[in-house]
Amino acid sequence: MITIKSILCPMDFSDASKSAYRYACEFAKSMGSKVILLNVIEPRPIAAEMSLTYIPLEEDLAAAAKEDFVPLVEEAKSMGIDVSADVIVGMPAEVILQQIVDFDVSLVIMGSHGKTGLSRLLMGSVAEAVIRKAVVPVLIVKANEKEFISER
Repeated sequence: MITIKSILCPMDFSDASKSAYRYACEFAKSMGSKVILLNVIEPRPIAAEMSLTYIPLEEDLAAAAKEDFVPLVEEAKSMGIDVSADVIVGMPAEVILQQIVDFDVSLVIMGSHGKTGLSRLLMGSVAEAVIRKAVVPVLIVKANEKEFISER
């Protein structure tokens, strides 16, 4: 029998990551698993001279992410799911891989934007890095995939 004690669900609040959240909740309900929601904020280099346009600092982005987690956490709790949410500043793939170890995660469910070609080469793919290096199974939910979870 497969036992999934905890599911890590990294989120950037895109449509793909919101779909991954729904999958994580469905798995958690059926297996009695805990869901760990995670938002990783990539550190931004600080320029010597600030421009006139405002660029939110990591603290501002973290506060916004924590606020965005509130309805998701409430929804999961209303379904009887043990859920937690955290925001960490760091390199996304590295933080996700470390959280797998730190929380003894059984499964990762995350969204993928499906970038290809030059944009993928230049920006890299967090999902691909996690798949390559994770020591646990990783379920990737694509942005434009067939929907398997039905609304009841």
